[in-house]
Amino acid sequence: MNRYPLWKYIVLIVFVVFGMLYALPNFFGEVPVLQVTGAEDIPINMTTIAQVRQSLQQAQIPFSVINKRQHGPLVVRFLAVADQLKAKTIIQNRLGDSYVVAQNLLPITPKWLQSIGAKPMKLGLDLRGGMHFLLQVDVNSVLAKQQKENIHTFARTLRKANLRYAGISIDESGSLLIKFREDSVRNVAQDTLQRDYPDYIITPFEQGAQWYLRASMSPVALNQLRNYTLSQSMTVLRNRIDALGVAEPHISRQGLDRIVVELPGVQDMALAKQMLGGSATVEFHLVDWQHDVQSAVAGMIPVASTLYNMSDGSPILLQNQVVLTGKAIAYASSGFDDNGQPVVNLKLSGPEVRNFSRVTTDNVGQRLAIVYINVKEVPKVVNGKTVYVPHTVKYVISAPVIQQPLSNNVVINHMGSTQEAQRLAIFLKSGASPAVTYPIQEKTVGPSLGAKNIKLGIISVLAGFILIILFMAFYYRFMGWFANLALLMNVVFIVAIMSMIGVTLTLPGIAGIVLTMGMAVDANVLIFERIREELRNGSAIQAAIHAGYARAFATIVDANVTTLIVAIALFALGSGPVQGFAVTLIIGLLTSMITSIMGTRGIVNFIYGNKVVQRLSIGIK
Repeated sequence: MNRYPLWKYIVLIVFVVFGMLYALPNFFGEVPVLQVTGAEDIPINMTTIAQVRQSLQQAQIPFSVINKRQHGPLVVRFLAVADQLKAKTIIQNRLGDSYVVAQNLLPITPKWLQSIGAKPMKLGLDLRGGMHFLLQVDVNSVLAKQQKENIHTFARTLRKANLRYAGISIDESGSLLIKFREDSVRNVAQDTLQRDYPDYIITPFEQGAQWYLRASMSPVALNQLRNYTLSQSMTVLRNRIDALGVAEPHISRQGLDRIVVELPGVQDMALAKQMLGGSATVEFHLVDWQHDVQSAVAGMIPVASTLYNMSDGSPILLQNQVVLTGKAIAYASSGFDDNGQPVVNLKLSGPEVRNFSRVTTDNVGQRLAIVYINVKEVPKVVNGKTVYVPHTVKYVISAPVIQQPLSNNVVINHMGSTQEAQRLAIFLKSGASPAVTYPIQEKTVGPSLGAKNIKLGIISVLAGFILIILFMAFYYRFMGWFANLALLMNVVFIVAIMSMIGVTLTLPGIAGIVLTMGMAVDANVLIFERIREELRNGSAIQAAIHAGYARAFATIVDANVTTLIVAIALFALGSGPVQGFAVTLIIGLLTSMITSIMGTRGIVNFIYGNKVVQRLSIGIK
């Protein structure tokens, strides 16, 4: 009785070795590093390494190692986070915008552990430090823009079908209203529009002596538009964050129209908000030299022109026709001209380039203006509540003379500063967001606070672990140490699995580990109490052990399954900290079934199995 076959012991040993190997990297720690990568096809060569080394030596910033990974970035290792932060600005200024310098924490895991895929756990924002943003995506503005465009497409369809209508407008609900003078024409138009626009629900109604059609987007089409807008907005945000050089950012969708962005290691709130908010792009217009600017300022603006301001506030008159839009920009980078002034270099591609080349060829000697357009949501108090309204900023960056025909390469000069050129290059390089995004929640966690949270989290786990060990050893004597060993292995398994599958550890996750320790030892309490009850009833020791594990098993499974259901619901319905808590709880519940039942049973069978036991040390007289 109470014997395990050899294969079960082998399985237990494999589990223990697996857990210890994959949990081990978390004990080696991390060091602050800077990772330097070249933009586009710019390589990292010996010249780049020499520039980085020279700039750090001139600034007297201590560093330990500079090495180039094969097919990877240039890595500069530092002794302190403060040195890392100083060096980032210095290296970025030395190398320019053609390189991305990213802050990171590099684990110093031995190579033999890395070769088997063992790596430390990822730390959440509350443990590592950085910034958290909850962004609102203005999906309604995308719908309104599409409806305005559909006014022209619907009208074109009706004219092509020779169906006369009295007007097309947008009602308060955002639907298109098409007015007709004849019922028969309306009926034919309904069939035509429903055939050509299956994503719309076309419904007829009458008002007075007029006949109308209401065209509303179907729920399926609205959901597709919302998903597309969120997906594209996340892509643009990811491109901007990559250009900032943030290592391991977290970008995820929350609800129907919100995005969560976490930037570990970033502490510049103003720069982060500028990069995440707004929707910046540029347009190229020919300057209207045929009309007087001062007359336009006085109110006499020509029909085909628009009055703008330069960045210094001076007025300038531009033709309405757009020569080139931001959609044609394939790549953008900041740099300096021959006079050392900051500029933005553009590479163009797409169908607009041909027209751009033709217009600039025909207008050599004329001025071409670059208009900067940025749409942001700004807070405004309405009826005591803060609401966000769109605010568009437009001004002319520069209006140089076209010296020669332009095609795929364009330079934007007259930038105010290097920082302004870098920000504009990031916006243009990442592309224009389909919808305006603005932060509705902001949170900053300093590096020192993150380190303090880690320290307090470790203390809480150790305190709970020590208290449980003391209680089990005192109350259940020698058998209690079996539960303590199983509890230790349960924590090791949790850390190993989280490290292996890449789960991010947060403060709520640490709380989940502490709760799991209590629930894991609770299974052994049920087993030991059942054994003690059997012994009190006069059962033999071997029979009491067998009955204790067999009869407590169903109760343990029921308790864990019900808790597991709640944890899964928290993970599915919750977000952020709630999910972090739920993940560790789910992993802990699953591993506790192995350690608390199979693990302790294996130890008990190894020590007491197939033997004549006269006395069992389980805290009963």
